[in-house]
Amino acid sequence: MTHRILFVCLGNICRSPAAEAVFRALMPEAHTDSAGTSDWHVGKPPYAPMQAAARARGIDMSDLRGRQFSGADFKRFDLIIAMDANNLADIEAQRPVGHATPVHLLTDFAPETGMDHVPDPYYTRDFDQALDLIERGARGLQHSLRGG
Repeated sequence: MTHRILFVCLGNICRSPAAEAVFRALMPEAHTDSAGTSDWHVGKPPYAPMQAAARARGIDMSDLRGRQFSGADFKRFDLIIAMDANNLADIEAQRPVGHATPVHLLTDFAPETGMDHVPDPYYTRDFDQALDLIERGARGLQHSLRGG
């Protein structure tokens, strides 16, 4: 089974493209995408400092471009992964009637971290902390999808 997974954050320039890039390296057979709940960065590449931090770990996300989340994504994906509770609420507010596509926080797949969200490094400036959480969550998600 090919999994179709969408990663969502606020602007789609830091956390969600990093999560998409990390996850596609872990599970290249999955169909992945990322989006933002805002339209601030549509068509733009990921934030340069986030790309640099990811590149230092061997993660390339230079091919990704920002796009905005829409209710149609509930039809296009099997699973939607939000980076924080505000993103999750914004996603759920667009859920079309009758669509049961699951929406989870990425940190749900990394309970050992004790975190309930991935802090936004655009504001915190801590790109390594965000990547640490994203990598742990992505590995947990991979494990979950493979029946672990």
